[in-house]
This record gives sequence, structure tokens and C-alpha cells, in this order.
Amino acid sequence: MISLDQHREALNQSGLEMLNLCIKQLENAREAFFNHDNELAEEVLHTENRVNAMDLKIDRDCERFIALHNPVAGDLRFVLALRKINFDLERVGDHAYGISKYIITVDTPIEERLMKKMRVEEMFETTLSMLEDITEAYVEADTKIARKVFKKDKILNQINMDSFAIISEEVKADAMLIDQVMLLFSVIKKLERIGDLVTNIAEEIIFFREAEVLKHRKKKGLGRDKK
Repeated sequence: MISLDQHREALNQSGLEMLNLCIKQLENAREAFFNHDNELAEEVLHTENRVNAMDLKIDRDCERFIALHNPVAGDLRFVLALRKINFDLERVGDHAYGISKYIITVDTPIEERLMKKMRVEEMFETTLSMLEDITEAYVEADTKIARKVFKKDKILNQINMDSFAIISEEVKADAMLIDQVMLLFSVIKKLERIGDLVTNIAEEIIFFREAEVLKHRKKKGLGRDKK
């Protein structure tokens, strides 16, 4: 029978594979969005099947780990955290899928001016930067790095909040822009939700390493309530 340490390392590597897969999905969705690349968008949609299969595999393997080894303390926190991280990563993949589907189903050219005003590229870059941080935090089991994403998430929240006023202003000036701004708003909402999911993952890394639960804690620069 596989030892606890071997099984745990296999699970850890599966989690990292899932993390890298979902990051690649978002990177491809970003490139497809800005270049209006239907073929790349189709690739993201096709790869979603792999994301879903990986999600199910990790979930089954976590259940098997618990059944075989009856883990306690740090090992138990690890497997519980990984199951939640896996769930959040699958949802990250869902949002990358959703962005790519817009490219295929909504053929709406967008003015560069609107892209800049609504800070869509900055939002993509910030989200991907958060995912880079969380990857390093996961690999190194480093809670200090994990905490870096909380500050960056505030940028996403601010861009999301600012978008309401921008949409109102633009549509009042030219009602013909409604399709463009609403498409951008839909993408912004998905990226804002990805930011929330990444902060969830950061909280799980902190829980695993420090046995500290941040969920439902009041905002104190460490964690925040999630949708």
C-alpha cells in the first residue's frame, strides 16, 4: 500500500497541476479576448473537459487519502485545504471558459478607448499576478506570499466598482455603446470573481500551514468575506 507521505506528495503534485492548468486557461482566455482569436477561445472551451476531469480525480484521491490513512493534525488540514483549493480552481477554470465563450458567441468589436477607461487589461494582469503569487505560496507553503493576494484583490474590487459609473457615463453619451460596455462589464465581473477565488485559496494555504481560519473574519488586511 502507498505510504501516507507518498500519497500526500502525489496529491500535492496533482494540486499544482490543476493550478497550472487553470492559469493557462486564463492566459489563453486573455489572449483570445484581446486578439479576438476564435481558435484560441475554442481551445479554452475544449480544455475545460480536462479541467473538469482533473477536478474529479483530485476529489476522489482526497477521499481515498482520508479513507486509507485516517490523517490527523497537519495531514488532515492539508487534505481538507486541498479539496477546497481544488473546488476554487475548478471555478477559476469555469470563468476562463465563460470569457472565452463570449468571444465566440458575442461578435462585438470593442473600442480601445473603452478598454483603457474600464481598465480591463490591468484587471487581467492583476488577476494573473495573484495566481502567480498563489502558485509560489502553494509550492513553498509560504503564508507570507499567500497574504500578498489580499492587497491585489482590492484593485480588482475597485475596478469593478468604478465600472458602474463609467458604463452610465458612456451610455448616456452614446447609447450605441451599450453592447461594448456590457461585454466589458461581464468580463470584469468574472475577473473580480476569480480574484475572490484566489483569496479563498490563500486562506486555505494559511489554514493548512498555521491552523488559522480566516473565513468570516472582519476585514483587517488579512482576509475578507467571500461571495
